Amino acid sequence: MSVLHGKTIVLGVCGGIAAYKAAALTSKLTQAGAIVRVIMTKSAVEFVAPLTFQTLSRHHVFVDTFDEKDPSVVSHINLADSADLVLVAPATANMIGKLALGLGDDMLSTTLLATMAPIWVAPAMNVHMYVNPAVQHNMQTLLSRGVRFIEPGEGQLACGYVGKGRLAEPEEILAAIERHFKGEARRLEGQRVLVTAGGTVERIDPVRYITNDSSGKMGYAIAEEAARMGAKVTLISGPSALCTPEGVQLIKVQSALDMREAVLAHLDESNLIVKAAAVADYRPAVVSEQKIKKKADSLTLELIKNPDILQEIGALKKHQFVIGFAAETERLDEHAMDKLNRKNCDLIVGNDVSQEGAGFSGDTNVVRFYDRNGLVEALPIQSKKDVARRLLELAADRMHTAAGKS
Repeated sequence: MSVLHGKTIVLGVCGGIAAYKAAALTSKLTQAGAIVRVIMTKSAVEFVAPLTFQTLSRHHVFVDTFDEKDPSVVSHINLADSADLVLVAPATANMIGKLALGLGDDMLSTTLLATMAPIWVAPAMNVHMYVNPAVQHNMQTLLSRGVRFIEPGEGQLACGYVGKGRLAEPEEILAAIERHFKGEARRLEGQRVLVTAGGTVERIDPVRYITNDSSGKMGYAIAEEAARMGAKVTLISGPSALCTPEGVQLIKVQSALDMREAVLAHLDESNLIVKAAAVADYRPAVVSEQKIKKKADSLTLELIKNPDILQEIGALKKHQFVIGFAAETERLDEHAMDKLNRKNCDLIVGNDVSQEGAGFSGDTNVVRFYDRNGLVEALPIQSKKDVARRLLELAADRMHTAAGKS
């Protein structure tokens, strides 16, 4: 049985020539067993008749907010509440802007405001519109709120231009939705997952320390998604202002030595280890018991190397699937592959932290996954929650394959 069987997908169709692809998508979703409820904007009706979607979905199509088909419910609220996922495909620049600003002036935008279901957006527009700073800003805003984007393709556009802006193919969108619901099927049920997150604090004296810019957001997102996928999760975190994800055991640490001790204590019981923490490479050789007073014009600190926790995990692992992170500012592919091999990881997540949208403190990331054969997958900019989900889906698939061979 398909993972989409019985799932309610609310499909928003905006005005654009790509609306014809939404009809094919409706057909594929329905054939996969999904309940598809279509909302069309008035502009979309100019391209494809509502009867097309009604026939393919076998449900009434909604266009006008005030055209209530069932007097026992308020349609846009009922649709919003019933959805397991809301997908806007094709999504115009106008609808993306409305959603970013929280505007609700038609059936689709009010439904988007009312739903608590995951929202996915598949843009389709002229290449110049797509790269317009205003559109990109709106997309960044939505990404930071957890909205997931299905990237448009490149090629010949209806307007005559060649570039990025074509709606993703229905088969691609269907596959992405299926992956999403497979993730909800508790694919890590019975697994013990150990995640490290945040930066470490290396004391100089009682009031000063060495640290880095890590917020812990990536590691916390991984822990949250692993728990949602059914795993028993232990999160070992450096100092962070983030809330503990539901169902996750949190162990707070300060220094690299603290983190090493906590990791090694939970290593043997773990099946999957995700080392997302930004651990300090060095610590002061001497920690002053009292505040160091300002006297001379300069102060020299001697730093000594911290233990390499990821390398130690790689050397000690037996059955564990190990994922490392490589935050780089240059030659990402080269440095990530070198780290994967030196530290005996099964996967490594590389990101160029100098790239816009991929920094430590933001809500989005731009990453590339590698295994021993090289690049596995390159993800476009998206929320850290979506990055976490895709990473764990990939890990779950590989762990399952390895278990089947053993």
